[in-house]
Amino acid sequence: MPRSAQRRPPSHDHDAGGPADLLAAKAALRAQVWEALRAAKVARFPGAVGRIPNFTGAEAAARRLAGLPAWQRAATVKANPDSPQLPVRQRALEDGKTLYMAVPRLAEPEPFFALDPDHLDQPPRKAASISGATRSARRVTVSELSPVDLVVMGSVAAAADGARLGKGGGFADLEFALATAAGLIGPETILVTTVHEIQVRAAGDIPVTGHDVPVDLIVTPERVIDCRGGGRPRPVDGIEWADLTEEKIAAIPLLAALRAGG
Repeated sequence: MPRSAQRRPPSHDHDAGGPADLLAAKAALRAQVWEALRAAKVARFPGAVGRIPNFTGAEAAARRLAGLPAWQRAATVKANPDSPQLPVRQRALEDGKTLYMAVPRLAEPEPFFALDPDHLDQPPRKAASISGATRSARRVTVSELSPVDLVVMGSVAAAADGARLGKGGGFADLEFALATAAGLIGPETILVTTVHEIQVRAAGDIPVTGHDVPVDLIVTPERVIDCRGGGRPRPVDGIEWADLTEEKIAAIPLLAALRAGG
């Protein structure tokens, strides 16, 4: 296929708000990680650039996560909808856990899929995919969710101090703020990301703002990194409206409704 006809990688940070220098530093780090994954040939289809990278070994990372006490204690799991966390979502259903998954980009008035492992009309792997959930999962509002024991977030990079870098859209942080405000995520809820070793960075390497949500555990195919001593507190102030562009608010029905007082 000629280069001019190739599909351009998605850009999720075009409507990001916040200090320009910090946004630029985050963008530079994303580009660095995406290139490192590409060079090592560990980014699976459809490629790393512009995405939460679908890394080689995602299944092994999901198995390692499933062996942790925090996973085994969890009855309800909330997970991002990206490809590298599909093995985690599949495992949650196989292990009998209630699974909540965000509708991509929170673009619907009912922005979450709810999957009950006892009432699936297709195998767990298919049910846990975006296409499978779109066909058969129940769509719910934040008010219809139950408290969550464990949250899985996709990452472009994650550091040993708990700092996490997403693909630039800010959706994981928004979901966290919404769920925390609704009482669905509390101090005891465990926050996890699964990544390739190449995506792991040293403490202090990832630039953060006050609304960036840190993770408690980083799980790779090879190891588990406990970040709870990293000193990064969770955001407690809810939605940072000043860091949201008008474009993003308009694109997310729930945000538009909240600002309007609905």
